[in-house]
Amino acid sequence: MILTGEEITNRVSSGDIVIAPFLPQNVNPNSYNFRLHSHMKVYEEGVIDIKEEKRTTDLHIGPEGVVLEPMRLYLASTIETMGSTKFVPTYAARSSIARLGMFINLSASLGDIGFIGRWTIQLLAVNRIRLYAGMNIGQMMFWKVQGDIRLYDGKYQGAKEAFSSRIYMDYARPAAAASPAPESDVPVEAAEGGPAVSCV
Repeated sequence: MILTGEEITNRVSSGDIVIAPFLPQNVNPNSYNFRLHSHMKVYEEGVIDIKEEKRTTDLHIGPEGVVLEPMRLYLASTIETMGSTKFVPTYAARSSIARLGMFINLSASLGDIGFIGRWTIQLLAVNRIRLYAGMNIGQMMFWKVQGDIRLYDGKYQGAKEAFSSRIYMDYARPAAAASPAPESDVPVEAAEGGPAVSCV
């Protein structure tokens, strides 16, 4: 069950939902409009190996805005710190943004209960589009849950800027696991690779 805009406002007041800074004029019938931060990242050219950290270049959106080149991925951030320990957050582009031929997420719109931070949004434009820092670019929604709640505590927690993918951390192995075991009757346990958790 999705929360109405009025209920989102109530839950922000009670502390069950975090939206900071909170602008009452950005409340919609069943969502909240969030804004584009001035900081962005782009991946450097070359093959992206998911087992290795990929270098990025920082970009800054000045007063004149920034023109997105078609079919290039930009990692941007929300101005707002958002999340909840009670409700599931999901986000989408404003329809006015989508009608320009721009995506703000490629396949990762679902957040986790317990994530509190600035959200990394994945910008991909079909056309050359000029964007401006501070513009309303997307909308956050909150959903009631059924069942026991296990709070998110993953590798993107507390984000204060756009984060590039940290999927390479899922493949990290303790050094001992890579070496042959000494002669012993005790079997060597396989190193664990934790589940991938995608938030923003």
